[in-house]
Amino acid sequence: MSVTPDETLDCSGLACPMPILKTKKAIDALQVGQVLKMIATDPGSSSDMNAWTQKTGHELLESQQDGGKFIFFIKKTK
Repeated sequence: MSVTPDETLDCSGLACPMPILKTKKAIDALQVGQVLKMIATDPGSSSDMNAWTQKTGHELLESQQDGGKFIFFIKKTK
């Protein structure tokens, strides 16, 4: 899948819960239907992001790992 993000948020070097808090703030600033690309280096961010998208109802379109980076594409749904 090739997703083109509307915004990119780099949370590299941040530990839980900062990537999720920053993601929430960035998603809040987007319009419904827009996509946020979030980059994290915290290994726990995968499970955090899965839990957060399930809780909030936003759609996790794709997640990938590139070396030590975890990359997520989140679509704002509401």
